[in-house]
Order: sequence, then structure tokens, then C-alpha cells
Amino acid sequence: RIYGDRLGSVADLKKYRSIADGTAKKAFAKYNISHFFSDKNPVPLVFAPFSKGHEEEPCYDRIPDIDRLSELLTKALNEYNETYAAMDLVLFEDAMKHVAKITRIISNSSGHALLVGVGGSGRQSLSRLSGFIGQCSVIMIVISGSYGLNDLKADLQAMFSKAGVKDEGVMFLFTDSQITNEKFLVYLNDLLSSGDIADLYPSEDKDAIRNGVRSGCKGAGIPDTPENLWTFFIGRIKKNLHMSICFSPVGEAM
Repeated sequence: RIYGDRLGSVADLKKYRSIADGTAKKAFAKYNISHFFSDKNPVPLVFAPFSKGHEEEPCYDRIPDIDRLSELLTKALNEYNETYAAMDLVLFEDAMKHVAKITRIISNSSGHALLVGVGGSGRQSLSRLSGFIGQCSVIMIVISGSYGLNDLKADLQAMFSKAGVKDEGVMFLFTDSQITNEKFLVYLNDLLSSGDIADLYPSEDKDAIRNGVRSGCKGAGIPDTPENLWTFFIGRIKKNLHMSICFSPVGEAM
């Protein structure tokens, strides 16, 4: 399913489903699973970490049907609207499946989502709901006329502190309209690829971060050498900090 999520062509997705169907039949020969892969009216095959409810411990399992998926997400949305600015979000079937996909992505280490759609298609709203379900603080940078590289570094440092030192979940919600400087992409590429942004911190700040994660590192049974402390910090970044990148297929940003 994760591989299929990355395919943008209907023909490629159909071919993938055919291969997945054939492989599944071989691996689970005694089960009838063809109804999940049929061309007409396939039975929804939805797995998500919130299968027992967003307020429970994450349990990645199959959600039996669309009615149950709707029940789980409606409850989560109502709770979100009681806590934050209310979202007038219509949970139709495809939207709910997208939430299941996004929450699955951000439940994995180094999991980052790319959402492509025109303005008003619900990319940011679905990301915010998914972040809430995944117990992540959703952070979006505020672009102004004077916003530059140093401002981005400061915002990233705040997110890194929350995710790496405090060990809290963070979703960094980013849109193509926020790329006011192409050099932003260098920092974001490092975040996406390794979690370690080369020149984000001066050396004295790195020492403070190492001290901030020392107890956690020792608690994990890892010797608190400078190298181990930094690796431990970056490991937390990979586990806790996830990007949801919302781009539009219209224009030159893609």
C-alpha cells in the first residue's frame, strides 16, 4: 500500500494492484481476497494507526468498513474542533482514506507526506486532522516580506527543540506558496533526507542540545559521548518531526 500511495498514474496504480493481488493470493492462498482488488466496487482495504480510536494507544490494524472509519474520524474531528479553531471539513470517503494514509506516514520514523492538489481541496485541513490524531503539534511558518533564511533557521530550531529535546510530536506544514527563497529548499531537503541540517546550529548551541538529551540517552543505555548524544538527538528528530508538504499542480512550483 505504501508503494501504491506514491504512484501518480492510474495505469501504474492498476498495474501495481494487479501485482499486489497476485502476490497476496500466493502468500494467503487459503483466503479469498480478490474482493479487495476487483476493478468494480472493491471492498475498502484501509489500515491505520487509529483503528481503536485516536485517544487510544496506536494500533495499526485494518478498519473493517467505511462506516467504522467515518465514526472514528468524525469523533476525532469533533474533538479537534473543540480544542482548536474549528474546521468545516466534509469527511467523504476519499478524504477519510487520505487521513488514514497521512497518519500511517507520520507514525513512521522519517515519515513525510507530499499532498498535491489545487487550492481548496483540503490538503491543509486533512494534514491538521492527521497531525492531531498522531498527537503532533501542527506548526506552519508565517511568511512576511522580510522573512528570510535566518527566520527559517529560527523556526526550524524551535521545531527541532520540541521534537528532539522535549521528545514531542511535531508536524511541519509547508506549502509551495511559502518558497519565497529557493535556498529554503536546501534546508528542507536535509530535513527530509537525513533529519540533520548541517549549519542549523553554531557549536555552542549544539553543546546545549547535547546536555538537553543527556538523561534520555543515558536512560536508553547509550554512553553519553558527544557523538552518541547528537545521534540520539537526530534519532528523535526522525521519530518525532514530520513534514506535510502541500503543493499545487498548477504553476511552476512543482
